[in-house]
Amino acid sequence: MGDPRNRAAAFCDRFGLRLPILLAPMAGACPPLSSIAVMRAGGFGACGALLMPPKEIEDWAAEVRANMDGPFQINLWIPDPPPVRDLSHEARVREFLSRWGPPVSEDAGDITLPNFDEQCQALLRIAPAAVSSIMGLYPPSFVAELKSRRISWFATATTLAEAKEAEGAGADVIIAQGMEAGGHRGAFDATKAEQQLVGLFALVPAIVDAVRIPVVAAGGIADGRGVAAALTLGASAVVIGTAFLRCPETNVSSAWADALAETAPEQTILSRAFSGRPGRSIATDYVRAALAADAPAPAPYPVQRGLTTPMRSDAEKSGDVQRMQAWAGQSAALARAESASVVTERVWSEAQALLPG
Repeated sequence: MGDPRNRAAAFCDRFGLRLPILLAPMAGACPPLSSIAVMRAGGFGACGALLMPPKEIEDWAAEVRANMDGPFQINLWIPDPPPVRDLSHEARVREFLSRWGPPVSEDAGDITLPNFDEQCQALLRIAPAAVSSIMGLYPPSFVAELKSRRISWFATATTLAEAKEAEGAGADVIIAQGMEAGGHRGAFDATKAEQQLVGLFALVPAIVDAVRIPVVAAGGIADGRGVAAALTLGASAVVIGTAFLRCPETNVSSAWADALAETAPEQTILSRAFSGRPGRSIATDYVRAALAADAPAPAPYPVQRGLTTPMRSDAEKSGDVQRMQAWAGQSAALARAESASVVTERVWSEAQALLPG
């Protein structure tokens, strides 16, 4: 595997970084200011563009570039097949959700996501340092376009098999997402996401030993100890998400940010309660109720996202974290309420003190 410092330095040289820390592309929680702050410290910026139409993605990139000259990634979900709708079951879900927020309209599940192909074309126009994927692999034609423009493809993998498949499809970097990670699981097959939960300390060395491209570790990394451990296991860099959620630049709800500081690892939980796709959040009252035996199963993605929108919006307005979509990785309590630049610099300083050499 080589020396961890040299491996990290090679990754930094390749992508124009001063330190091997990447902001996680958290959809809805990575405004331009977050990336600008991380990039100012020498790290890799990120945009989770899942819910953003092309113009919004382009505006995000323009604002970042107007304030910082540095690398960033833009992330998209690989689309699922159209959901199979069951209107009678959705009615039961709506009734359940009405106990947790405003009444849910019959058409709430008729959610329309931005056009994926148009989003991909926006990414080609923007030409970021990297385009990342989650929930699967980009189509070969788009991968060819990325390569022709020398845009790197960072493919998220949650298992060894996914990592091998991504390398075979032309990925330049594997982002190994351990089960500790907050937010949505990146499983290629959503039906197997809960059965194929692999911890980061098992996943990283397995992937490093199996692929010939750099591996970036993601999931539960929130301080220098996690960074040093991931690099020692063979990673070339790390992704940090939850540890940035309390930063002022991220601008999440204060109720959510404050709750993270009190969240023990076992107080996070994996569920489909918010979107229909498995995601790790704080184990709030709503999530626990949604997982109870007498609760209706969530509707498929993205129908469930639409059905929960009234509750989530009302919770944001009232500051009620028990009903919020409060994503959290298992190291949430390590997050600090300080600038993202400070977090980035501090975490790398801590890691350097632990790494040999």
